[in-house]
Amino acid sequence: MSAETHPAATHHLPMFITAPGQTDTLMVVMAIFLAIIVFAVGVLFLRLHTLPERIAHRGHKLQFEIVAVLGLIALFTHMHIFWVAGLLLALIDFPNIGGWMGRIAGSVEKMAGLKPGEGATLAEAGEPGPHPDQEPPEPPPEPVGDIRRREAGAPVPSPELAPAVTRS
Repeated sequence: MSAETHPAATHHLPMFITAPGQTDTLMVVMAIFLAIIVFAVGVLFLRLHTLPERIAHRGHKLQFEIVAVLGLIALFTHMHIFWVAGLLLALIDFPNIGGWMGRIAGSVEKMAGLKPGEGATLAEAGEPGPHPDQEPPEPPPEPVGDIRRREAGAPVPSPELAPAVTRS
């Protein structure tokens, strides 16, 4: 065989056309470029997909777990409404009513004469709290101002207890 070109072919061939048996450098470069682009687009897609989770986690939101589950459902079902719902939940700031409830529970335990946190252990154990007919718990120590008034001879006001309502 001769290395001559066909008479109908142009005499100047572009650089990306390789001779038979040679390595096609353009194809190798494009294969590497395609792999890098596919990897970059995949990373971008996953970063965008986890955006609601990252927003909820960064803001220490109470609904973080719900947002994470919605993101997984959206990923596996390809239904974008779950992603949108997760994004909206991540952006909404719900009030922390658990803090208010804890303070209310602590005040009720204090009024019942229980130590802080003792009411929760009684409720978990199923034990009833103190019965109204039992003798009341030891009263808390008097404030310093009342002791000083008593020492000075001034009358100390005492709170009146409301009568207990009995149901028939």
